[in-house]
Amino acid sequence: MRRPIRLGAILLALPLLSAGAWAATRGDAPRPPAKPDRSGCSRAQFRVVLDVGHSKEVPGAKSARGVPEYDFNLSLAQRIEKSLTGAGFGNTLLLITPGPARAGLFKRVARANALQADLFISVHHDSVPEWFLDVWTHGGKEHGYSDRFTGHSLFISYENGQAQASFRFAQLLGQQLKANGLRYTPHYTLAEMDWRRRDLIDAEAGVYRYDQLVVLRETKVPAVLLEAGSIVNRNEEVVMSSPERQTAIAGAVTKAVDQFCAAQASAQLPKN
Repeated sequence: MRRPIRLGAILLALPLLSAGAWAATRGDAPRPPAKPDRSGCSRAQFRVVLDVGHSKEVPGAKSARGVPEYDFNLSLAQRIEKSLTGAGFGNTLLLITPGPARAGLFKRVARANALQADLFISVHHDSVPEWFLDVWTHGGKEHGYSDRFTGHSLFISYENGQAQASFRFAQLLGQQLKANGLRYTPHYTLAEMDWRRRDLIDAEAGVYRYDQLVVLRETKVPAVLLEAGSIVNRNEEVVMSSPERQTAIAGAVTKAVDQFCAAQASAQLPKN
């Protein structure tokens, strides 16, 4: 996600559902009957909203080779959607954002809330502030890059109505990413980040606190923003484009969602 302008610029516009998901699960349609697995998780009923960061019109950061962040976000979100539906989470919904960056900001949140989602995941790819950027020439054009940082990061808002559950899912996801050999970036803790510095609230899972993100703060369901990796790092950009890395991230998300769904189901069981 590009932060030279504002991290808040990620807070996107009017959401649309992917055609397949919208046809299968309209907002006014009843959910399918619950069929819990042995863990108590009703996968067919559990509703995950995957928010694709940015839009074609306002595509976010540019990678080290000039590829818009939106292209990375959409590709990864589609891979995650496929993984989740393949695992039985058929109520997974893909939100795609057309138009100006901020025009549909609260409509996006309202859509997720109206869908009565059980979990909201916003998919992004990271950049760095301008003062970290160097310039190189690729394909006959100059591009900004920074090879200094690599890795993913996870953000939650303490002002979310279900902050504790948001934190728990972020922890589960961070643990699954770590189990797949992926590392989070600690650069948000550096004093050099200035006002973009964030509180690291779980040093094992790579979870940061960022209360001002509207898509996290205003949603009424557990919400996490995933920065999947740094696309301004020249090596990591290539890795982030690979099916292998996208599959690894999608698998981690799917396992974390499954664990979270089971934990939520367990918490709702009546106590004897």
